[in-house]
Amino acid sequence: MKNKILLSIIVICFGFISCLKTNGDSNQTNSKGGMMNYEVNKSDEDWKKELTPEQYRILRQKGTEMAFTGALYKNQDKGAYVCAACGAVLFSSDTKYESGSGWPSFYQPVKDGAVDKQKDNSHGMERTEILCSKCGGHLGHVFNDGPRPTGLRYCINSASLKFQKE
Repeated sequence: MKNKILLSIIVICFGFISCLKTNGDSNQTNSKGGMMNYEVNKSDEDWKKELTPEQYRILRQKGTEMAFTGALYKNQDKGAYVCAACGAVLFSSDTKYESGSGWPSFYQPVKDGAVDKQKDNSHGMERTEILCSKCGGHLGHVFNDGPRPTGLRYCINSASLKFQKE
């Protein structure tokens, strides 16, 4: 019993660490190696006016919400998950699954090009950051420990998303 509790704590801690705030060694190129230019470009002041303080911290400053606290973590309704900053459709409820990480998890974006990927070597880890391809907002990270058919886990902050119910 103690081993199960210890293992659960370790899994939760690893999930939290794997989705922590990103800083530092991030280059500004997309997954195709090109420079990131976004359709939606706004000043920090404009973003601060449009987003809640929590959304601004996560989407624009690459923050992370606490595990198991996000409004969309347990959402099981059918619909689309869109960028909270610009409204771009990013993920479908059809690809959402319970990963145990404490954040909404998806095994693929709604379509190719919906998100950009960026190398992230912060916190002594090698990770891939996920950004909205329309506005560049920080969404979370992608890991190679997801379910079939992709084997990927897109670990996304709830505050980075809005849900549009079918």
